Amino acid sequence: MVTSPLRQPRPEPVPETAVALIVEALGRVRFGDIRLTVHEGRLVQIDVTERTRFPNN
Repeated sequence: MVTSPLRQPRPEPVPETAVALIVEALGRVRFGDIRLTVHEGRLVQIDVTERTRFPNN
């Protein structure tokens, strides 16, 4: 059986607007997640999930 190697897409540079959004989210979120979705080496989505924590009383 002949197998062909997987083609590795050349990653594209991340747009500066996306970098600015990621940095802004890092500065804003105290508890939560910042998820980057990449398709074929290209950033296509940024999800920010923020949680609110309540003190133990």
